[in-house]
Amino acid sequence: MPNAAISAAASTRAELVLDARCATGESPVWRADEQALYWADIPAGMLHRWAAGTHRQWRAPEMLACMAAVQEDAEGSSSSWAGRGAATARRWIAGLESGLFLLQMPAGEAAAAGDALGARLLAPAAHARSGMRFNDGRCDRQGRFIAGTMLQDMSAAARVGRVHRFGSEEAAQGVLADLALGDLIVPNGIAFSPDGRTMYLSDSHPEVQAIWAFDYDTDTGTPHGRRLFADMRPLPGRPDGAAVDADGCYWICGNDAGLVHRFTPDGRLDRSLAVPVKKPAMCAFGGPALDTLYVTSIRPSGIDLSDQPLAGGVFALRPGVQGLPEPAFRFSG
Repeated sequence: MPNAAISAAASTRAELVLDARCATGESPVWRADEQALYWADIPAGMLHRWAAGTHRQWRAPEMLACMAAVQEDAEGSSSSWAGRGAATARRWIAGLESGLFLLQMPAGEAAAAGDALGARLLAPAAHARSGMRFNDGRCDRQGRFIAGTMLQDMSAAARVGRVHRFGSEEAAQGVLADLALGDLIVPNGIAFSPDGRTMYLSDSHPEVQAIWAFDYDTDTGTPHGRRLFADMRPLPGRPDGAAVDADGCYWICGNDAGLVHRFTPDGRLDRSLAVPVKKPAMCAFGGPALDTLYVTSIRPSGIDLSDQPLAGGVFALRPGVQGLPEPAFRFSG
């Protein structure tokens, strides 16, 4: 680890947002219209919301791994499945276990914490094996949802992971498009450059620990020209979830090392910021000026956590740079 990165990690203090105690806190999404942070706890199947110091959560029907907000039209509905009160109910496209779902939050602030989310299957996942689920995912700059699937038993090191595209064309057919990237164990770290023409993807399995960059066709949603962006094996932490800032730099969680790394667009490690837990899972920019980097984390079971009592919490870093608004999923257009 370069000396500059060590200095940055030592001089930047992470703030606790919420001691959420998530088993696997993932997929943070900042919604500027609400000034609210949402994220998922994968094995619990819970959707969390934090805003102005208030925390609420809702249940999905399966493990909830990744999600993106749905762009609503002027009437507050972007598809025929809306239901009464759709103008005030928030909706998400989400990768669960059996496929991609449209999730709808209960309408109104009076909805009880822990209420079930409305759920409609949009496209089933044709998993290569049983015991698989979605993992990392987010929208490209054009509003297509790009997400990976993995075998939950990481010890098997099975290269059955896939990366899928779901845009308006796929939504009309109720299918997922396989991007045919292949040879993946744990697809992760999906992110896009500010102009949308570069897609990033990592594999966080201990046998791989690599980040790749692709040229991305914004018209078709197709990545090509795969190349190694960063080899994480000599660096602290396995590559996990990621985000891109307004300068085009790629931030990725260093799982097992308690760090969040920033790489420049040419693949150079620029700095590393510390969080007080060993397993940061994914990061996202938010806050009124998009200058806060929120980081979710994992709370491992069956081990002594006395040296990291806040494991599973959500943290905030002030890295001195701004992020980009997170694209919403678009059913059409």
